[in-house]
Order: sequence, then structure tokens, then C-alpha cells
Amino acid sequence: MYGSINDSDDPLERMLAVLRFTFSKDLRHVRGKVCKPYNSVLGEHFRSHWDVIPVTYDDITRVPTLHEHVDHVPPATLLPIATASTPRIPRSEAPSIKGGKEGVPPGQTGRFGSLLSMKGWSSPAVDHTDSTPTLSTAVSELSLSSTSESTTPSTPAPARIRVAFLTEQVSHHPPISAFVATCPARSVRLSGIDQIVAKVTSTASVRIGPGAANKGLFVDIGGGFGAGEQYQITHPVAHVNGVLRGSFYVTVGECTIVTCAGGKGRGGEWLRAIIEYKEESWLGKPHFLVEGVIHGYTPGATEHEEWTRVKHVPKARALVYLEGTWRGAVRYRHAFPSAAPSPASSSSSIARGATGTGAGAGTGTEWRVLVDLSTLHVVPKAVRKLEKQLPDESRKLWETVTDGLLKKEYSEATREKQRIEQRQRDVAAERKRKGVEFIPRYFENDIASGVPKLTPAGQAALDEELAEDEADCTP
Repeated sequence: MYGSINDSDDPLERMLAVLRFTFSKDLRHVRGKVCKPYNSVLGEHFRSHWDVIPVTYDDITRVPTLHEHVDHVPPATLLPIATASTPRIPRSEAPSIKGGKEGVPPGQTGRFGSLLSMKGWSSPAVDHTDSTPTLSTAVSELSLSSTSESTTPSTPAPARIRVAFLTEQVSHHPPISAFVATCPARSVRLSGIDQIVAKVTSTASVRIGPGAANKGLFVDIGGGFGAGEQYQITHPVAHVNGVLRGSFYVTVGECTIVTCAGGKGRGGEWLRAIIEYKEESWLGKPHFLVEGVIHGYTPGATEHEEWTRVKHVPKARALVYLEGTWRGAVRYRHAFPSAAPSPASSSSSIARGATGTGAGAGTGTEWRVLVDLSTLHVVPKAVRKLEKQLPDESRKLWETVTDGLLKKEYSEATREKQRIEQRQRDVAAERKRKGVEFIPRYFENDIASGVPKLTPAGQAALDEELAEDEADCTP
């Protein structure tokens, strides 16, 4: 979904694509368990990539559709990375979205428990050539994804695009990480600062919100249809519940605001979206409900900054309304017919290389499915093998701890964890004695804007990840 943000020349369609990505990024709370990560070490970094098939669209409705996942396909060509040999297809898959009107035709949805693929292509193969358990393969089993039983594809897989990711711990007190993800084939870059603040509430839940340095996610479009646009996606507040019972689950509150600035705009206005997470009662079952609105605002104006709830937006300014559940289906409708993209625009804008002259999605005010998270799974990443990693890369750094946990040798894992943490304290004490300030390797020191900037070393690491050979990677 991240790679499809810049697929349309209509600003409203691009905002809808950003909202699909916004909802899908929280799949870990839908599919995964609540667990405590390792305490990151100052200067620790991690990098990975995903090779995904670009989204395709229905020739008539111009919206994404679902098809069943299969496990085995012929090798695919990667874009934009050109290599002499055909790369091994990783255990990876692009998440899918259910588009069009509610009531998807039979045969266009994946069966339960499978990764789903987009119309016109199948999923990649899982490499079963070596079944010997290793640390890398064991770690991959911690992935939130699942795959269906093996089947034989009827058509070759189309070319793929690569999304590369890099993050580094830039502060230890407070713990702060900077990160960036880029998809050059679609001229899209995602960046931000990861800092959270947690506290226990009176209802025995843990409230988790963004820290002072965390100003949200920033999606920058450097070329193509949305050239010059930047989308700022703020974070809502999460609650970890079930602490007293030992059965953890996540609820989300307050709101996410997506603000588009820059670019050509839409009719002299830029677009802004409000996603409001409905408050849960502390008694009874949670419902995970959301509602939202997309509206226009005048560049340079400030009145819209006071609109933080759906009810705050004047009906005359609303373009699209949303409702649903952030753990399942979210649907949308245009506020009035003229807010929808024209058939001429839709038939020519979405999906590079796609053909068709049918009317675009949402040309009326009927409800349509924006995304159905109940059908999606987290995409497994591809990571360089341990022998190729630097000592301060996450998997290499914590290798002995992870190995002990996987072997259920918890005492040994605890000793290794204490050894790593003590080494960090010793290094910090030595820096203090010498009066030396820690300087991040991959990101610049100044993170006040919330948009981290790569150093030359950071850009080089990201370029290396974009060119990484799949034969040297594991899930």
C-alpha cells in the first residue's frame, strides 16, 4: 500500500491511498501479540527491504481487488534494481486491499489464513530448499505473517519494486530512533522519529502516546503525479489492556490527522483528513470503531487547525466521510457527487500502464470499502545474513540473546542481555570521562523538525539495501 500512494493524478485518490497505508501500518496490533522489545543500544541500527508487486487496478472501477495467494511462482524481475542474475524470491508479499463496492464478487478474495495478492498476480515462493533450523530461520518464525498451502501458478509473476528501510537509535535517554523507508520506483519516501511515552492509568491499562520528538510519519513524494507533496500523519494514543488478567490487547483512542502540504493541490486547496478513534468503555468488549472525514483547506489559513474531530468540520468543506473498524473493514463515501473524481480523470490516472475507460471509483455517494484489515497480513522483510551484518546491527548485536530465547535457555539469554547492557554503560561512561558527545552514524543530529535527514553514510547504507542481492538475505 505504501508503494501505491503515488499511483493517481487525482489528489483525492492519493489521500485515500495514504489513508489505506495509515490503517494498514497498524496490522501488527491486529495480527501480532503485545510484547516487550529489547532495550535498544545507542548507535544500534537495523536495515531491511521488501520486494513487492505493484498494485494493479480493475479496468472498469479503477480500484484494487483481491485474489487468492499461492506459494510458488517463477522468479520475478526486481525494479528499479538491475542485476545480472535473477534474484531468489523472498518470503515476502505485498498486503492487499479490498476495493470497489461492498460485496466483492466470488473468487476475488483469499481464503482464510493466507496472504492475499492483487488482481493479475500471485504471491512469491517460500524457499524450502534448506529445512535445517538456524537462528535466521527461527527468527523468521516470529513474523506475524502466514502462508497458504503450496499451489502451482498459472501465470508468471510480474516485476517487483523494492522498498528499503533504515533505522538507528540516536538517543538512549530518552530512547529515540530515527528511520527512513524509500521506494525509488514510485518516488515515495517515508521518514520520522520514534519516541513513545508510557504511563499506567487508573484502570490498570498502559497508555502509550508519542513523545516530544515524535511528530508523526512524513511521506514525501519526489516525482510523478504528486511531486512536491508531503503528508504528515500524526499518531493516536494506544492503550495496552488486560494487564491484570495477563491477556493483553490494544485499543486506540483520540485521533490521527493526515495533512497534505505542497504540490499542485485540488482546486486551490490542499487536503486534510481526520481519523477519529471512538472511545472504548472500560466495561464490556471493545469495538475498535473509527470514523473520519477528508476536507479541503486553504494554504496559509489556520482555522482548520482547530478541527480535531469529525464534527468540527463544516459540511460544506467535507469531501469524503469514513467509518468502520480499524481491526476490520473501513469504508468511505463522497460527501456529494461532485467531490468524486471525474470519469475522465479516473480512467487515465490510476496505475501506471493500466488501460480502461470506465468510471472511477466513488463517482457517487455510495459506500465503498477503503481497506479490509481482516484479510491482510504483515509483509515479511528480507534482511542481510548475519555474517554480512555489522557488530551494531540489531540481529547481530542481539544474536546470543535471541538464540538463548529460541532454545528456551532463559538464564543464558538473561546473562547475555546484561552483558550487552553493561557494555553500553561502560561505553557511555568512557564518553562522559572524555567529554565526547555521541554522534549518530546514519542520521544528522538535528531532529527537531521530526523529519530526520540522512548523513552520507546513511544514504550509502540505504543505497546498498536497495541493491542487495536476495541470495544474501533471509526473512
